[in-house]
Amino acid sequence: MTAKVLNIIKILQPVVIMVVVQISLAGVNILSKLASIDGMSSSILVAYRLLFAAASTVPLAFYMDRTIKPRPMLTWTVIGQAFLCGLLGGSLLLNMYMQSLVLTSVTFVAAMSNLLPVITFILAICFRLEKVLLTKAPGSMKIVGTILGIGGAMLMTFYKGIEIKLWSTNIQLYAHESTSTNKQDRVLGTLIALGSCLSFATWLIVQAKLSKIYPNPYSTTAMMNVMGSLQAILFALFADHDWQHWKLGWDIRLVTVSVSGMIGSGLMVALMAWCNRTKGPLFVSIFSPVCLVVVTLVGTLILGDKLYLGSVLGSIVIVLGLYAVVWAKSKEKESIQCIEEKEQGIV
Repeated sequence: MTAKVLNIIKILQPVVIMVVVQISLAGVNILSKLASIDGMSSSILVAYRLLFAAASTVPLAFYMDRTIKPRPMLTWTVIGQAFLCGLLGGSLLLNMYMQSLVLTSVTFVAAMSNLLPVITFILAICFRLEKVLLTKAPGSMKIVGTILGIGGAMLMTFYKGIEIKLWSTNIQLYAHESTSTNKQDRVLGTLIALGSCLSFATWLIVQAKLSKIYPNPYSTTAMMNVMGSLQAILFALFADHDWQHWKLGWDIRLVTVSVSGMIGSGLMVALMAWCNRTKGPLFVSIFSPVCLVVVTLVGTLILGDKLYLGSVLGSIVIVLGLYAVVWAKSKEKESIQCIEEKEQGIV
């Protein structure tokens, strides 16, 4: 291959990976919703999911990282950050995410997930990791994007509007309506979904720091899943004392916890960790609309979810806010690079 072709492959590789990740996560969300409709406890589902994730990623980490020499030192700092990753990107995140999924729908939660870059930006300002120069166009656009994201979330929460009917496939995997019509549940589901986005945004920051001192994505994913599974099991035992609820049969519950564990919290998290290390947290977050498109189509066509005008308008506003923040960050990065090149006498 020529150098030009190799360069194109290198550029497209993380893009393709993140598209595959988002499509896979959309499938995991749909399976999780079906399991909750079947009556499976969300805390038990999360505990099993992380157990399957740990069982699959630990041997994968040993196999993939066996040739890495010298291996990074496993210090208390690494273990502590892995524990935080297990909490923020595992047990806490998934328990909140699943609860919001139960209270609303896969389409609604996928749309709310697009607030991730906005919440990451707000969090970075609070910890003084981001600076906003209102006199510059990128700084103003960051504020505009943040306002659009929050406004879109509020629009989805408080405005329903008319029902939008897509073409029918005459396929419905469960008989009753999955989208809650209770406004109180919808508001509570929104708040919990925002909490999950905050947890995810914090995890991206901690995981990025962890990858710098321990740059083995499979090992860090395995440690995160082991820590997260222990935390999730303790929480599930506290939340549900009935051992009958822990039984798995050859049904949708077993399919959900195995697929979501090995694929969703296993392989896909490892791929996200690699993209996060090479491209940064913002790059990982900009692909969330792919998940929204997939779950919207599947949810309305074969899951029986109802699509309302408020959800469509809110999703559009959130995505506009997302890309406003992304544009501002890219322009800001170009400006910084230009200044550095001038200081070094390159231009």
